[in-house]
Amino acid sequence: MSAVPGLQADCEELLGAFQQADTVRFERFAELWRERRFHTVFYGRMRALERNKLTKKTLELAQQYFLPPYAFQIRVGALYLLYGLYNTQLCQPKQKIRIALKDWPEIQKFQQDLIDSQHYDAAYIFRKLRLARAFHFTAMPKLLNYRTKKKIEENEFKEEFKDPSNRVNSLITNDVLEELMNIHDHYQKMKCAISADKSQPDKALSLIKDDFVVTLKDITLEHQEWQQNRMKLFLNAKETDETENKKKDETLLQSEGSERASALARIKYRSYSAVAEASKSRRHRQVRLESSESGKSPSRSRKTSRRPQPARRGDSPEVRGEMEVAEETVTRHVGMPVIIEENSDEEEVSLPKRKRRC
Repeated sequence: MSAVPGLQADCEELLGAFQQADTVRFERFAELWRERRFHTVFYGRMRALERNKLTKKTLELAQQYFLPPYAFQIRVGALYLLYGLYNTQLCQPKQKIRIALKDWPEIQKFQQDLIDSQHYDAAYIFRKLRLARAFHFTAMPKLLNYRTKKKIEENEFKEEFKDPSNRVNSLITNDVLEELMNIHDHYQKMKCAISADKSQPDKALSLIKDDFVVTLKDITLEHQEWQQNRMKLFLNAKETDETENKKKDETLLQSEGSERASALARIKYRSYSAVAEASKSRRHRQVRLESSESGKSPSRSRKTSRRPQPARRGDSPEVRGEMEVAEETVTRHVGMPVIIEENSDEEEVSLPKRKRRC
């Protein structure tokens, strides 16, 4: 089972809804989980081996959103997703979450950020997974086989889930700004020490602005705000394009439906108008013929189908005479169907009766 159809789309839809909620609370994630009945992802009749493969693939897919370069909120949602999938799986014993050793320091830093930011519900969920021994620590992110060549699939990161931070935010952090402030204060004290007036440095020594660190901090915050607004505009434009495309598709379907209906109407009109009409006399004759044929009783048709048996050699003359009388009686009822012409309604056409034998 190399891929599970629709699984990635379902996970991204759940994480996207959690991102739009603009919160990292587990209570909100649980509501979204219950609305989508996400616990039924493992339901279905399958063998134990297939169930283990499906669970491993599901945990592996959810685990990739728990690591960088995804945003903090997406990583928290991935943590909640792993917690829900691990506890609702049907495997016995439970399948564990595969974590490479190179990724563990990043996960520990993420845990410390949760505690520092006072997101105690997310920190509690992570500790619950640690106590349940839900993590399987490995040397490599994926299983390697001996003497086998496999094409390494590159993960396609969803742009909406990525952390909007760039090189500016990664270089100018709070620790860097604090260190720059300490260096700037020490620099100011050294200038005062070598100046004539110990209270303030000489103007000749003022090579940088006094508010250098504050200005740098303001520029960084302004850049972050600009980048967030740009991401919001990008998302809004994408939603607008999707809405417009949906409307265009609906309009196209409606136009195709109306064109098809009109084409069918034209075909029906042509087929009905192409039927040749019979003459008045012919129509009248057909109707009277059908009515006369329909007036026959089933008993009469049965009588006409009966034929008298021929006389055998051993029969006496009296018996042969009685059979001839019966034959004459039957032949009186045999005749062609009556057809009434247009000019004379009272004339009837029938066959002459057979004369009786002597």
